[in-house]
Amino acid sequence: MNAVTVPVAASTKAPGMPLRRALGAYVEEARSECLRYMRAPGFMLPIMLFPGMFYLLFGVVMGKSEGADAARYLLASYSVFGVMSPGLFGFGVSLAIERDGGLLTLKRALPMPPGAYLLGKMLMAMSVAAVVVGVLLAMALGLAHVSLSLGQAAGLLLTGVLGVLPFCALGMYVGTLFKGQSAPAMLQLIYLPMSFLSGLWFPLPMMPKVLQQIAPVWPSYHLDRIALAAVGMGQGALWPHLLILIGFGGVFLLLAARRLRRTG
Repeated sequence: MNAVTVPVAASTKAPGMPLRRALGAYVEEARSECLRYMRAPGFMLPIMLFPGMFYLLFGVVMGKSEGADAARYLLASYSVFGVMSPGLFGFGVSLAIERDGGLLTLKRALPMPPGAYLLGKMLMAMSVAAVVVGVLLAMALGLAHVSLSLGQAAGLLLTGVLGVLPFCALGMYVGTLFKGQSAPAMLQLIYLPMSFLSGLWFPLPMMPKVLQQIAPVWPSYHLDRIALAAVGMGQGALWPHLLILIGFGGVFLLLAARRLRRTG
């Protein structure tokens, strides 16, 4: 009887928790999530190396023959490619593993605000996205000699930090659908084709016409348009891309929340 009633009683303390204590719980959960992933080389190294490696090859080495505009264009595209990863894998894989291990059930029983768990993961993904964009900016300015104003660099950084959120929602939904062993493979099947088909690896004008026509289907395409505008290469209005990303993130957040309520 005690084993049943204790978690229920503990979970009811969070709504009446003092504001200072509730804020402290949010801060500690976010801090622990960030530290956990920053100390995990198996998570951080691929996220850092893949976009950096691609930008070094195509943006720095090959960009010298193509000109500064190519390096600037690829800076925006590979920044989007880089920030997708912490959103998808930082949220999706960890959520699937923690559901399998019962950690999510345990956290629900703890006297902590119910949103602290998800907010902690969201802030972790935003922090990693900031690091990824910062590394690419350093490479662009120091190696590719891309000329960016302070406002453009800040705009690209802000785009990456906020642009990771729709992919957090997608990763969260996938994490509610699959177990920990299968979630990484499923997310790879989403991440890599989406990146290629939205023109993040190679500029869209270089790709077949049919791929150019279907590129707007992918959320990464719309984030790429915003990133290009941030570095001074955008064309047209940005609000349609913003609305699509907000709608995409909202839909998958609602789907994930519904799955979590049903399955835990």
